[in-house]
Amino acid sequence: MNVVIDDGSGFCFGVRRAIATLEEELSSNNPVYCVGDIVHNEREIERLQNKGLKIIDVENLTTLHDCAVLFRAHGEPPSSYAVVKKNNLRLTDATCPVVLKLQQRIRESWKRLSKIGGQVVLFGKKGHAEVIGLMGQTNNECVLIENESQIYLIDSSKPTEVFSQTTKDPEQYSYLIRKIEEHVNNTVEAHHTICRQMSDRAQRLQNFANSHDMIIFVGGAKSSNSKVLYEICKNINPNSYFVTNENEVSEDWFSTMPSSVGIFGATSTPLWLMENVKNKILNIH
Repeated sequence: MNVVIDDGSGFCFGVRRAIATLEEELSSNNPVYCVGDIVHNEREIERLQNKGLKIIDVENLTTLHDCAVLFRAHGEPPSSYAVVKKNNLRLTDATCPVVLKLQQRIRESWKRLSKIGGQVVLFGKKGHAEVIGLMGQTNNECVLIENESQIYLIDSSKPTEVFSQTTKDPEQYSYLIRKIEEHVNNTVEAHHTICRQMSDRAQRLQNFANSHDMIIFVGGAKSSNSKVLYEICKNINPNSYFVTNENEVSEDWFSTMPSSVGIFGATSTPLWLMENVKNKILNIH
């Protein structure tokens, strides 16, 4: 049985950069407080907590003073930066450059459209860390929609600009743009803001899923990116399984031994975890 880890899967640039930045901070042996999970992978968080990472929520942030704080790749709204300044916190900003650029674009569009009675629409998951940061750029005034059924929330009479959370499915976004253009009786400008690594990875996964008898997809239970990519994988190769770690690999899946097994990871999945899964599979007889 041939077991292959896709060498283009696992941590994206933004996550890899954030974790490298955090580990450098932790090397001083002082605790670092991160607002929210630095990565949506439970096992990686556990590893980093053992090195001194402290996970807090935004409410806890207001109680900290004179200590080290890290903003993760997902980004933060302007209100979080205001707390950092007020409480004299030492900030390490690991916001992904792609997200930072998107925050800037949404903020500029919102300011411009506000002057002419227009609106900003964001395709994203309510409550997602990146979305909270993006919404904050518009004073939470942009229209957030999660799917086609919520298009009614968009005022059909206003000039409209549309953006997407960086980790959404490109095909879903393209479909939603067409539906918004049908709904709005005014100008609609759609910005293609899905991370290229995400869109390229979706195509890569389709090819990878077609190349193996079985796919084991390794991702975090709370990762939006994991869910999107796994659905793509399952649609291509029905003999696909989702696991968060090696202990979830079932020997029953291998009752009929496949000749090739592909292992693919989400943008929040560390390589060491995929390697653990590979070793577990190789030890199945």
